[in-house]
Amino acid sequence: MAKRTAQKTRGTQKPQKGTSTNRSRYVWAGALLAIVLFGWYVVHVWKQQQAEVKAEEAIYDAFGIEMPIQFPIHGIDVSSYQNTVSWRKVIAMNVNNVRMGFVFIKATEGLGNVDENYRKNYQNAKKAGMVVGAYHFFLATKSGVVQANNYVKNVTLSTGDLPPVVDIEQLYGVPPATMRKRLLEWLTTIEAVYKTKPIIYSNVDFYERYLGSDFDGYPLWVAHYNAPDKPRIGRDWTFWQHSEAGHINGITSLVDCDVFNGDSTNFKKLLLP
Repeated sequence: MAKRTAQKTRGTQKPQKGTSTNRSRYVWAGALLAIVLFGWYVVHVWKQQQAEVKAEEAIYDAFGIEMPIQFPIHGIDVSSYQNTVSWRKVIAMNVNNVRMGFVFIKATEGLGNVDENYRKNYQNAKKAGMVVGAYHFFLATKSGVVQANNYVKNVTLSTGDLPPVVDIEQLYGVPPATMRKRLLEWLTTIEAVYKTKPIIYSNVDFYERYLGSDFDGYPLWVAHYNAPDKPRIGRDWTFWQHSEAGHINGITSLVDCDVFNGDSTNFKKLLLP
């Protein structure tokens, strides 16, 4: 009786078929995934290095556009469209005593998007000696409060930076009154957080048609190209984006170029304390 029981017990302890095979499959799958990830990393690093080399080699004899030299303080604005930027080359460029001293950098868009180059651009531009600012691309179809929270979550401004900026250019089919309500939500939310009035960026036509006197209390960064001496708008303005086709050392693509409406004393007063 005992012998039969022992034989029966031994018979129930057979190893499960396929266990070692499954383990091998997991090992090979993990190894393959590691190889793929390592390959992706190598390619990513190589592409980044190539982009940095191209930025360093982007050197121009001139800005390629008519510069409004009557304004003493010049700057640019960038986003991920400009790819990798050599900020050392940007700030060193000097053509007839015109140099780039400030930059507005795209930070966020809509409810949750963050420009992929924002943090890198902000850190490297500031390290190079540029005065920096960060702008939000506004979607009139979305809540102004939620868009403001997206900006606040991702943008930390410090002493000497430019005030926050909202870029509003289109209605996207939204009634103008709704757009204005949502824009005001963004502006008031941001002002409460950063303790300064945000700057509105828009082109002349959109501002005069849809914003007007309701927003004249905010500093204006206005886009107006092919104007010889100043933007044609019936209110005070702080910054003027006068071209979208500048050649700037350290940047391989065309660049938006801007000027500040004032001297160095006025400029310093605008910066965050």
